[in-house]
Amino acid sequence: MAGIRLRALKKSYGAVTVIPGIDLEIRDREFVVFVGPSGCGKSTLLRIIAGLEPIDGGDLFIGDRRVNDVPPAQRDIAMVFQDYALYPHMSVYDNMAFGLETRNTPKDEIARRVRRAAEQLHITEYLKRKPKELSGGQRQRVAMGRAMVRNPQVFLFDEPLSNLDAKLRSEVRTEIKALAQTLQTTMIFVTHDQVEAMTMADRIVILKDGVVQQVGTPQQVYNEPANAFVAGFIGSPAMNFFAARHLDGGLRLADGTELPLPAERAALLGDRGEVQLGVRPEHLRLAPPGPGTLPVRVGVVEPLGSDTLVYFVFEGVRHVARVAPEETPTAGETVHLAVALERAHLFDTSSGLVLR
Repeated sequence: MAGIRLRALKKSYGAVTVIPGIDLEIRDREFVVFVGPSGCGKSTLLRIIAGLEPIDGGDLFIGDRRVNDVPPAQRDIAMVFQDYALYPHMSVYDNMAFGLETRNTPKDEIARRVRRAAEQLHITEYLKRKPKELSGGQRQRVAMGRAMVRNPQVFLFDEPLSNLDAKLRSEVRTEIKALAQTLQTTMIFVTHDQVEAMTMADRIVILKDGVVQQVGTPQQVYNEPANAFVAGFIGSPAMNFFAARHLDGGLRLADGTELPLPAERAALLGDRGEVQLGVRPEHLRLAPPGPGTLPVRVGVVEPLGSDTLVYFVFEGVRHVARVAPEETPTAGETVHLAVALERAHLFDTSSGLVLR
């Protein structure tokens, strides 16, 4: 097994800089997820680690070996792609065995590895079938099995669940997480879906415009976001943001609502005039009318069973609260919301950085 280190890593396409310089360390046997919006550089970074894209600056280490100029086949990594990349004319068994056969692995060893991977992925009964006879989820398991039989130092997953429907995504996601716990191999998983990142990762690397915004455990990036971008990207539904003006010991929102801050939060504001208040949907609750509550008109109500999402427009911006199902208001009704200010976040309006 091996960890991965990136030192001042840079990548450009002509005059366009995709990755201006990344420093990152992925520990041995760690499951790390790269997440961010389209075009943030996450797939490019994965392809650089795989050796499929050249490096324009900096260094890349797999274990103790600098691999800047090492061909992909000699990096001892295995990659699982979004589109499965299976040979349609070969059986499942032959697809999984092909890479070992090209390395002149003994047939009995190939059979042992393929059978073991098939058992772990629950695809033993499909070994004689062709890919066209399988569902999308089964094909993805075959692609994972083909990578597993090689016993690589590092697994790379490039949005492997994006072609699956919602139910299969959830099932295969759980299987990959269980597989990571069983194999104890370094894994890097790329996705634009923050739910996948939150549920699977040991640590999450959040990227924007080729720059690492934050690295941390799922709970760290959710509860302690480094900036407004991370706070808005991580979480479903997304965090609500309110423009606010600093008053003595509190905040005034655009509609005139005044919110008294806990003393330790108020101390963070210093001499700032304008700040941004970030509130998770679950930190807005229905409350009786009174000082410090927001009067809002309910727009859309989405019952989810265990809770209900209540959408409303505040100062021209759509927001959402997560409330208990027994408290569900009706569309068009005016309600009051209290803000759990001890759980809220304050951000600098110019830099977007969180105030701590």
